[in-house]
Amino acid sequence: MQAQMRVYILKRLLLMIPTLLGVLTLTFAVVQFVPGGPVEQMVLELKGKGGAATGGSESSGAGASASYRGRQGVDAQRLEEVKVLYGFDKPPLERYFMMLGRFARFDLGDSYYQHESVWRLVVSKLPVSISIGLWTFFITYLVSIPLGIAKAVRDGSRFDAVTSTMILVGYAIPGFVLGVLLLVIFGGGSFLQIFPLRGLTSDNWSDLSLIGKVMDYLWHLVLPITASVLGSFAVVTMLTKNSFLEEIRKQYVLTARAKGLTEKHVLWKHVFRNAMLPLVTGFPAAFIGAFFTGSLLIETLFSLDGLGLLSYESVMRRDYPVVFGTLYLFTLIGLFTKLISDLCYVYVDPRIQFGSGGES
Repeated sequence: MQAQMRVYILKRLLLMIPTLLGVLTLTFAVVQFVPGGPVEQMVLELKGKGGAATGGSESSGAGASASYRGRQGVDAQRLEEVKVLYGFDKPPLERYFMMLGRFARFDLGDSYYQHESVWRLVVSKLPVSISIGLWTFFITYLVSIPLGIAKAVRDGSRFDAVTSTMILVGYAIPGFVLGVLLLVIFGGGSFLQIFPLRGLTSDNWSDLSLIGKVMDYLWHLVLPITASVLGSFAVVTMLTKNSFLEEIRKQYVLTARAKGLTEKHVLWKHVFRNAMLPLVTGFPAAFIGAFFTGSLLIETLFSLDGLGLLSYESVMRRDYPVVFGTLYLFTLIGLFTKLISDLCYVYVDPRIQFGSGGES
């Protein structure tokens, strides 16, 4: 068993390498044909037009050549300096292998515009994303699992129908729309001024006591977490309900009831463990993913500077080190969490065994 698991883990780790290479190669190839790269943006700034260049027919790669001089009025020497500054003086293939070499050393590079390492940028944005992701994760599971069990036990009742309607309505409302509605009603938009409009803390946060800091932090999270979590209830709740209903109808449950066991004993001692398998195996991926969750719309709406906003701005500004660095990091994390989730099946359900070929 242990030998089969080691072979399986080794095969999965080896498969991560071509997966990462495929993702990075495809993204790098697409980037070479995207107009309005950092060279074009800098050229426009040098001409006094400023801002981001979203148009143009040339790419930022090797195709950025002498056509700049005649069409954009920048001399050749200055253009070469700009290309050297952003590393576009080298052929695309050489830049590609240089990028792979940095990533092999876990060097994500430096941002073109923020003049910081990508690692430092990601770490600086993590508090916002962790705050939104973890609170959303815990509230979703703490509410949805008991609610799903209650719905399964009361399947077909009025309670089941009413709660299904409520969670499906919440699922149908986009988080951004709900966030706007919450701001209008409770954020001082038109009605009540109860919750703060922006940020994770108040301006005087450093002057507050420990309890005051905690309360201020939680008070700022009420609106964004409500907007983020409401649509998450439906999936976990219905998955829990359906898993319990499937187990309740199996033969071993009928046998346990025939032996005179109480419904409570049957539910918690027999049904619960088997019904929770789909949720428990997905728990590691959901938990780790919560640390890197970036909700662009929620962060923009509530003025939260997190990973979602960082990713969006890096794409719009063609900040390629941030784009590739975060893509590499999040892809690697996603692959490892998927492996952990698959391994959880074996530990949670003894019926699942690894095959002789290393597959489960």
